[in-house]
Amino acid sequence: MQIEELRDAVRGVVEDPGLTYRQRVQRLAGLAEEALAPPPVSEACRMALEKRVICDMYEGNAPYRPRYVLPDYARALAQGSAHLELAPARTLDEALAHLLILYSQVPSITGYPVYLGDLDALLAPYLDGVGDDELYRRLRLFWISLDRMLPDAFVHTNLGPDDSRVGRTVLRLERELLQVVPNISLRVDPERTPDDYLLDAVRTVFACGKPHFVNHPMMVGDLGTAYAAVSCYNSLRVGGGSHTLVRLNLKETVLRHVGSTADFLDATLPHYVELTAELMESRIRYLVERAGFYDHSWLVHEGLVSLDRFSAMFGVYGLAEAVDLLTEREGGSARYGHDPVANELSYRIVERVAELVAARPMPYCEGNGGRAFLHSQSGIDSDVDVTAGTRIPVGTEPPLYDHLLAVAPHHRLFAAGVSDVLAFDDTAKNNPQAVVDVIRGAFASGMRDFTFNLDSNDFIRITGYLVRKSDLAALPEHGARHGSTFLGAGSVAQSHVDRRTPKRVISLESSPRPAG
Repeated sequence: MQIEELRDAVRGVVEDPGLTYRQRVQRLAGLAEEALAPPPVSEACRMALEKRVICDMYEGNAPYRPRYVLPDYARALAQGSAHLELAPARTLDEALAHLLILYSQVPSITGYPVYLGDLDALLAPYLDGVGDDELYRRLRLFWISLDRMLPDAFVHTNLGPDDSRVGRTVLRLERELLQVVPNISLRVDPERTPDDYLLDAVRTVFACGKPHFVNHPMMVGDLGTAYAAVSCYNSLRVGGGSHTLVRLNLKETVLRHVGSTADFLDATLPHYVELTAELMESRIRYLVERAGFYDHSWLVHEGLVSLDRFSAMFGVYGLAEAVDLLTEREGGSARYGHDPVANELSYRIVERVAELVAARPMPYCEGNGGRAFLHSQSGIDSDVDVTAGTRIPVGTEPPLYDHLLAVAPHHRLFAAGVSDVLAFDDTAKNNPQAVVDVIRGAFASGMRDFTFNLDSNDFIRITGYLVRKSDLAALPEHGARHGSTFLGAGSVAQSHVDRRTPKRVISLESSPRPAG
């Protein structure tokens, strides 16, 4: 960015009446970072980035903090913190106060924590002698504080898989307060999560679009028991995180390909996967070797995070458009999500990417055996005419079972997160048990992570996060307290995520399992 361009951009932020003070500070910090040269890459990589075939998610030119950090909050509560001058927490009040203090000091790409811990498990040791009414009162104050103190929806807590007093109270508070922050995932285990708890969660989704639902056994199989969903729905190891997230636009790789589908899989796709990996490696080395985050962070010194539990996230998006373009070139008319031939091609593409990513060493990624995690990236507000991750394009989704049949085979390959958003019509409210059956059936079919939305409440699920329709309506005149509202407005305008095809709810418990 040239000096005059930088000055104009700074002036635009300073004089923008729609931004809060905190939003201005964050954007000004980003502009300062853009004044530096980015980590070095080859000319081919630089050109692919400039053309947005690969995308650095606008993380900034000088990585000085990991994209996602997942501190071990249980350890922090148990041992206290020398850096923050906190003794070990002994009571529920102390645990809640300690957590709010810790959150104020945890970095990420957003400037605040994307992970709040597994709050039901974190608070369980402090519930002795605390009655249900007192737990509700204290958690209510804590829950309001989270929404007012943390500036947007990329903040995530996890509940389950076991039923708990804290989990039930959180769901009750969500239905009453209707807040944007925090985002929530409920881990679901067929052997441990009771239907009654799932019903409570489903009714909460009817009110506010939360929680997300996570296939706990699949996650444990890939990441171990100490994992969490953070930010949108990105799954990583607790005590670690992700240095960076770089994504590959599969649609754009096809547009730059000449030849057969076989040639695409054998030559073009590996070329762009390697350019994506090159950009990731350059950013990781800068963060670790030059910025030295893991050398000076108090989180590392106090054992709350460890470099050997970090990896990086290799994201893909635009699969639907890539499949359709390749099919057209072969003279076909099949469409992803609607035809077995197109779906089978999609599996070949994703399996090829997974194979290449697994074979490519990545420095400082011991959290995944020296390799990046594969991630189905959910899109950003500037995406136009390209579908998030491995999803079926908005507004073209098939009926429920066909939808799950098409996308489920992808989920096993995305240990760092893959999600589908289903839109249900309001008949779901009349039969919440059928929704529970859908959740259990979807996970039995191989889904890793998904959620649903109803058009009748005040929330729109953008990707893994939510915005309120009332906040979007007020945005032009009043701005927004949550920075994610600006991004949500862009996604509604560009990707029309408010136009997902609503589905009637049917039970999947007796349905055959999808292949793959």
